[in-house]
Amino acid sequence: MYFAALLARTDEGWEASDTELDNVETLADLTDVAREASVDDDTVLICIEQEGAWFGVVRVDGEDDPRIFVSGAAAAARSAYGEILLTDEMLGREPRAVDDLDSLTDLDGTEDGEPEPDGDVPVSGAETVPEGPVGDAELLADLGMGAEDVVLLSADEAMAQIAEALGCTDVLEAVR
Repeated sequence: MYFAALLARTDEGWEASDTELDNVETLADLTDVAREASVDDDTVLICIEQEGAWFGVVRVDGEDDPRIFVSGAAAAARSAYGEILLTDEMLGREPRAVDDLDSLTDLDGTEDGEPEPDGDVPVSGAETVPEGPVGDAELLADLGMGAEDVVLLSADEAMAQIAEALGCTDVLEAVR
């Protein structure tokens, strides 16, 4: 089970809302959701957690590129929402060429129409996904939570501890 919350900083403090991710397919889509919630291009955080497995934080400040932290890259890579956060750059991989026609498969999911072999097929690039945390652990440093604290957050308590550091526990709990 997933939970996603959007925290937008305003002049009065933080506003929280639960975020529906059904129409979000890319990091650009997620960034657009954050920018739409922004008040005067101020900071917006999108926090995503998968019940005890991993959590991720995306920080968007105005038109700057999003800053991302994911607590468990390997667990997130097995999740549709996690895959959105795990960029090639963050994982130290070469970007996949979208226009490489040789890598495309037929509509039935197999190459050249051949049947897929029995058993599990490794996900492309899965061997390059580390088990532990990846991304910008400093993304909350100016908000009261240093990199050491972010890296040590557990998936079960991350959102509550981030909200506590931001001083918006009640606001987050209201949407939980």
